[in-house]
Amino acid sequence: MDYSYKTIQVTFPHDFVASVELARPKALNAMNQVFVKECGIVFQRLRYDPRVRVIVLSGQGKHFSAGLDLSDSPLQNEEGDVGRKAIKFRKLIHDFQSSFTAIEKCLKPVLCAIHGATIGGAIDMITAADIRFCTKDAFFSVKEVDIGIAADVGTLQRLPKVIGSESLVRELCFTARKMYADEAKSCGLVSHVFQDRKTMMKAAFSMGVLIASKSPIAVQGTKAGLVHARDHSVQEGLEFMKHWNMSMLQSEDIPKSVQSFFTKKKPKFSKL
Repeated sequence: MDYSYKTIQVTFPHDFVASVELARPKALNAMNQVFVKECGIVFQRLRYDPRVRVIVLSGQGKHFSAGLDLSDSPLQNEEGDVGRKAIKFRKLIHDFQSSFTAIEKCLKPVLCAIHGATIGGAIDMITAADIRFCTKDAFFSVKEVDIGIAADVGTLQRLPKVIGSESLVRELCFTARKMYADEAKSCGLVSHVFQDRKTMMKAAFSMGVLIASKSPIAVQGTKAGLVHARDHSVQEGLEFMKHWNMSMLQSEDIPKSVQSFFTKKKPKFSKL
């Protein structure tokens, strides 16, 4: 399966672990229209690739991402009918939303390793991931109000559920101020802060290898249950898992895992 793209580099550094890198370092990994299209395609393909159980998402160069590439943005004054322009912008927003929602819909856990700047649309992206690490020099900014728009690709919907403080979320979104690594960890946006990118990437891949060693049936079912539970009541979540596990409890991975527990030997799980 070919993973050749213009704005994203995909490699497979460990068994069952894929590395996805934003690959426009000279442009600070700013998100142009090509990137938006490719991001959705990459995560859709990884979702169904049997070689992949975990994905590590990072950025090349000095920063994770400067957000929307304003030099390639269609957000400009155009002549013509307001209604027709609105339909065009609706599709644009839909495509951008779908691109990042593909990260969330991918049942393989996505571990995001962040360094340097994470601005605007990059916040939309990282909040769709499952686990977030950052370096001590990282900073985050919900920048949209500074360019005259409200964030519309996921930050306003996901960030409150990630960090759990409506007051802090509103402060960040209304002011566009920078939030640095220590604050990001204290509020729960990231789970670990590292001295530098090299140390962070080593830890990210180490965790990726650990997760990939678990039953893929169990891990993917866990992600599906967590994502569903976020947007539903407890009872609805219980119903979802009841229907999910009525099939998955019949998986060969369960006796393999139990046998491994007693024999202390590492289990080998079949590809999905």
